[in-house]
Amino acid sequence: MARIFYDKDADLNALKGKTVAIIGYGIQGRGQALNLRDSGVKVVVAQRPGGPNFDLARQDGFAPLTAAEATRKADLVILLAQDTLQAQIYRESIALHLKAGKALGFSHGFAIVYGLVKPPKSVDVVMVAPKGPGSLLRSQYLEGKGVPALLAVQQNATGKAKALALAWARGIGSTRAGVLETTFKEETETDNFGEQAVLCGGVSALIKAGFETLVEAGYQPELAYFECVHELKLITDMIWAGGIQGMRKRVSDTAKWGDIHCGPRVIDARVKENMRQLLREIQSGRFAKEWIAEDRAGRPTFARLMRQDDRHPIEQVGAKLRSMMPWIGPNGASGPKGGARRRTASSR
Repeated sequence: MARIFYDKDADLNALKGKTVAIIGYGIQGRGQALNLRDSGVKVVVAQRPGGPNFDLARQDGFAPLTAAEATRKADLVILLAQDTLQAQIYRESIALHLKAGKALGFSHGFAIVYGLVKPPKSVDVVMVAPKGPGSLLRSQYLEGKGVPALLAVQQNATGKAKALALAWARGIGSTRAGVLETTFKEETETDNFGEQAVLCGGVSALIKAGFETLVEAGYQPELAYFECVHELKLITDMIWAGGIQGMRKRVSDTAKWGDIHCGPRVIDARVKENMRQLLREIQSGRFAKEWIAEDRAGRPTFARLMRQDDRHPIEQVGAKLRSMMPWIGPNGASGPKGGARRRTASSR
């Protein structure tokens, strides 16, 4: 069982007199920067000028710096840019200014695990990975609550890396909810697997397959959308709040029977073997190598597949039906639980 840390285990004084640099003022960067500042930590922000995140940082009372300037000023440098940008930012702006005794922080281990960023042995390397988007991290903090997080230490050059990471976790409010200890490798591999096999890849493919099956059998696309997309949120909200069995207590017996009797016919041994293969590719580094190569090539396959799905009938039908539901916001939000999930680095 993972060890879980709470407020009583984390001393914010480990950051007393220190400066924290947030590199990248995206969704996760903003949430962490504001929470740390409100916890009494000195925070500087690095964000390139010319975009909405730069203007937002200024509106929030920060004076955005370059990544190099922020690194020079900081004792803890938290790199929250997209996975595919971290190596370049580190190489061009951080490495030269990351002096012995400083700490380098991440909220996802991708760049470290796959060797995109190779810090010197003289610095601490730590991770605090909130299990939710930065917007939720911020709103929960303001309510006196917290978002659970993962914590890991990759390098402990100073002998104080864990205390520093726990202080960071407390500063963003995560020790209010609980922080689970892990490793960079475990966090990265489970995160990538979850995105591919279940949360994004698996769910998206299952939704489209169900929609297509109904439409190809002659049913109205609108009904197929309601059954395979719209009602999915109702089910996942119940699972989120009470687990799978909690959801089953809140649906009809017919739905229960379809779940326990027919679900294994859809997600069968072949699907599980495909999942095992995906996991092997993550563990071997093949997935990371393919994604890095795709990005460096200008993302031609990525763009083609995104365009292909933009044209899928489920998108046209869904847009029409969602326009009938005024409670769904323009970005897919529907109250405090709405909004995008953390699991891509760009949302971190």
